[in-house]
Amino acid sequence: MNSGLLHTMQAFASSLPLRVLTPGEVLFEAGEPGDTIFCVLSGAIELGWGGDAPELFGPGDVLGVGALVSDNHRRHGTARALEATELIELGREQFLFAVQETPLFAIELMASLERRLRGLED
Repeated sequence: MNSGLLHTMQAFASSLPLRVLTPGEVLFEAGEPGDTIFCVLSGAIELGWGGDAPELFGPGDVLGVGALVSDNHRRHGTARALEATELIELGREQFLFAVQETPLFAIELMASLERRLRGLED
């Protein structure tokens, strides 16, 4: 769990719509267009990449980041709730506002991505 990132997300949660998923509910599917990222506040998300072992995302984790950095983004995997899960969804404008209001949010997000990349190498 990334407690710093989770704390920042919780602060923004009061001003952003909350997305609630039930166990087994699909957040997005591979191939779908995507223009938002998702920040997990509670629960767990499994991101499947086909035949490879799925990645797990819990409180303080962010998924779908590619949607903010590439135009006409398509989701690379299918994300499904493993349990009751609460997320906030950020589009590009909301993300930029979050970074402007709390610059540490960007650093925390980059650190989260670094940990995720290191985990994929193992």
